[in-house]
Formats: sequence, structure tokens, C-alpha cells
Amino acid sequence: MEEKRVWGIHATDGRMFLDKNMIAIGWGEMGDLSLIEASREAFKEKYQKTYPDGRVQGIPTTAGMLYRFIHEMRVGDYVIFPSKFNREINIGIIEGEYIYLEEENPPIHTRKVKWLKHLPRTAFSQGALYEAGTALTLFSVKNYADEYLSALSQKGKKIEIASDDEDAVAKNAEDILDNTTDFILKELSKNLKGYALEEFVADLLRAMGYRTILSPHGGDSGIDITAYKDELPPRILVQVKSGDGDISESTIQSLKGAMREGDYGLFITLSDYTKNARRYLDNTPIIRGINGTDLVELILKYYDELSKAYQRIIPLRKVYIPIVAL
Repeated sequence: MEEKRVWGIHATDGRMFLDKNMIAIGWGEMGDLSLIEASREAFKEKYQKTYPDGRVQGIPTTAGMLYRFIHEMRVGDYVIFPSKFNREINIGIIEGEYIYLEEENPPIHTRKVKWLKHLPRTAFSQGALYEAGTALTLFSVKNYADEYLSALSQKGKKIEIASDDEDAVAKNAEDILDNTTDFILKELSKNLKGYALEEFVADLLRAMGYRTILSPHGGDSGIDITAYKDELPPRILVQVKSGDGDISESTIQSLKGAMREGDYGLFITLSDYTKNARRYLDNTPIIRGINGTDLVELILKYYDELSKAYQRIIPLRKVYIPIVAL
């Protein structure tokens, strides 16, 4: 007997799902998905033709979701739908094959669902809620599928939280932070190269309470920014690198050569430092090296004080997540 899968789905208008006993996904301009050859490559080609201005890196993910919606979902599979408007987890069973509703505005891809249970989010462990909170529109529930299915036989009781749930919370919190770090570094690397990154770092230092002076473009001093905590010394000489390669010891030594007695140095890179460069930094306490991960930590800490233009380049929203008490 074929094992029933558990799927998860998100929606902007969750009421439609519940009122019409259905699930749906967008990208209606793709047309009737049943007319596309049943292969992931064919779906990717169709998606790229339909949305030529879409981000290249998003094509496999979105095309894959559309493919799974019509070719991997089966009648009899279960589906969970977290509805934001009432903060419930809705559990149903797929009752119908794929249907393309071209008459809707915009057109949508749908499947008929029989909703079996509607439970408050508090009925589930934090790990299960994290798995349901993925950013994907359509996803396969794997780690906590048994918990969601067992909820169907519960008589309104709260699900017993697994003993390892705190570990799951911690892991998911780390995953969220890792994904945020990746996102920020990608946006910086894509949008702020060369002088633009120097200007961003100057704004970040300003947000941290420093007075900054940008060096003229094309200068050969090796100093990109001069920063002061107040009107008095010491001054901090800052060098910024937006390249992908790790920073070598000789590159940091060039910063040291531009410093006068009483100066401090700050080297900032989106990448990292070689072993010899780190050893040199450890032995030269008047120069601090900041790598990509360190830079993200500062951005998150002082994000609210950054200029609005940079907040638009790196759009973030502050949220609170539970942490495991020591």
C-alpha cells in the first residue's frame, strides 16, 4: 500500500481555501499545467518563457512546486494549511485531481480538499510550527508529519511535545539566522560593489555613533574611510573590500603601513581572511578584521539606524523567536 504523503501550503487569502474546500497556487499565467510535458525540465522552460524577467535562481524552486502540485500530489494525500487570519492549523485530505481555473482573476491552479480538523497553533510543538512556517508556497512535511497526522485522532487535546523539541527549536532558530546572513551578504555583494560598499560601511559606522569621512575615489593611500568617535583622536582608518577572495596578510599589512602612531585600523571584507592574515590580526591588536558574518551581526544590531536607502536595499523585518533557556 502506497504511503500517504503530508503536504503543506501557504496562501495570501486563506479564507478562500476554507470556504471553497480547496487548495490553490498562483502563477496562473503558466496556463493549464496538464498541457505541459510531465518533466521538471519542461516546467522550468515554460516558467522561464512565461516570466522572462523572473530571478534565474528562483526558477527551479517555483517550477518544481508547480510540477509537484500536479504530478506528485495524489488523491488521498494529507495537507496542512496554516491560516494566518485566525492562527489555526487546518488539516485536510486531497479529494480531487488538478483543475485549472482560468476564469478566476487571476487564474489559479487548484485541487479539491476535504478539511478534517482545524486546530489552534498552540496544539502543536514548536518544531512542527517551524516546519510549517517555511517560506515556500508548497512543501513536503517530513520531520513532523506524524505529529500532524496524530492530531486527527486527538479529542481537542494538546499534542504531547516531544522531549527533543527544544533541540528542534534551537536548530530552526539557527537556520533562520543562517538564511538571513546569506540573504544580507548576497544583497550586499549584488548591489554594493566597490565605492558603493565603502559608502554603505560609512553609513553603518555613522549608525554606530562614529563620525566618518570618505576618501576621494581613486586615491592611492589604501584608506577608504576615516572614522572618529568624537572630535578628538584617535582616528580609525578603514579599508573595505567587496571581492570574493579571502584577504591575505600582505593586504592587511598595506593598511598598517598607512597608519600613523596613535591610529587604529579596521579592515572590512564580505568574504574572510586567510590563516596567515588571521594570525597577523591576532598579533596586531590595533587592527581589527571584520569578515562577512561579523558585518551581518553589526548590520542586524544597528539596522534601525541605517539610512532608509540602505534599508530598502536590505529589506528586513524584526521578529522574535524562542530560544532555549540554559
